[in-house]
Amino acid sequence: MKLIADSGSTKTDWSVLSTSGSVLSTFTTQGLNPYHQSPDLILATLGEVSARVEACRPYDSADLSVFFYGSGVRPEQEAPMIALITKALPEAVSVEAHSDMLGAARALCGRKKGIASILGTGANSCLYDGEQIIQNTPALGYILGDEGSGAVLGKHFLHDLYVGRLPDELKADFETETGLSLPVIIDRVYRQPLANRFLGSLADFIHSQVHIPAVRSLVVDNFRAFFSCHVAPYKSAHLPVSCVGSIAWYFKEELQEAARLEGFKLGTILQSPMQGLVKYHTKQGLFSKLI
Repeated sequence: MKLIADSGSTKTDWSVLSTSGSVLSTFTTQGLNPYHQSPDLILATLGEVSARVEACRPYDSADLSVFFYGSGVRPEQEAPMIALITKALPEAVSVEAHSDMLGAARALCGRKKGIASILGTGANSCLYDGEQIIQNTPALGYILGDEGSGAVLGKHFLHDLYVGRLPDELKADFETETGLSLPVIIDRVYRQPLANRFLGSLADFIHSQVHIPAVRSLVVDNFRAFFSCHVAPYKSAHLPVSCVGSIAWYFKEELQEAARLEGFKLGTILQSPMQGLVKYHTKQGLFSKLI
């Protein structure tokens, strides 16, 4: 059997695959991030996972291989994460732990060379050779970077809304629908934790107003900054740019427009990487390697 995990700081999606490649079980647990959580907390969650895997044993008694992709799993965190998974799942004959960026690249590009990106609350990208990441522009977070992300989109939207670059009636609609006001926004951004998540949460309202030319332009400009800052440095405009994440998924048209304006071509767009990871890790879903 194969156990695949796609983990963010908030939640982890899991899939258990049989030896034939069929999906035996899918479930969700809390996110597992070795930078923000203690080993004991991670082990407690992995205990739940072990019980779920054992429930699949009547359907497939083969050896277990684990493939974990997660935020916070930088190279120095791979070995500690593998040790925790091995402790919680001692029946596993092999365990791999990788970054969520490599997971996104494998989900989007399979075994073909390409440019892969994550466009959600945060943003990240890489140049992928069909097996590993060979170049990665630093994301830098929503204060110093993260162009193309939901957090930066929310930041620019609030800026333009309150300095008068967007219609006054839009500000009234925004405050009525969200219950937010400028003092509350200042408090959420500068005094409360997780300002990036708050800013990213505004994407729902922005999406509902994207028919307004000024709002659409703001979204397209956010994506254009992503291409110019994070994709252009790879000097590989001949390769497709594939994206995973809610921001890429719900703003597909604006992303396509930004790619065209910056001279890039879009590849695969996925809301979540799990479907692509299942294909990558099953024989039926092998992609031919681009040479």
